Amino acid sequence: MNKEQTKAERKTLVLSLLAGLCGSATLSVFTSSAVAFSIFPVIAFALALYCLYQEYLSKPMAEGTPAIAFACFLVGAFGYSGFVRAQVPDMGSNYFQLIVSLCLIIWVAYKLGIMSPKSQSEA
Repeated sequence: MNKEQTKAERKTLVLSLLAGLCGSATLSVFTSSAVAFSIFPVIAFALALYCLYQEYLSKPMAEGTPAIAFACFLVGAFGYSGFVRAQVPDMGSNYFQLIVSLCLIIWVAYKLGIMSPKSQSEA
């Protein structure tokens, strides 16, 4: 992906990150006794999925965007799970969640061109 495509797809990537975060929060709310019940993660998850779907219908995705969007979804899901496990150590270690999140963040940054060195013409 080049810089123009990255700016155009930023909304999709942020919405997929938010959907992963809210989806994991919704799952934690319904399945974990360590997390207090709240209806807000469920509402936020539904709204994020709705906005993501509307974004999908309004314009076509550039090549490579679905894979990066799914990676952002997983970063949100594993990130929230790691955060909850850091707050409640009785649930277990958050090592796996942190390693997966960091690897996916590095992969997304590489695919978006954030980690590439700047050329002489851009500087």
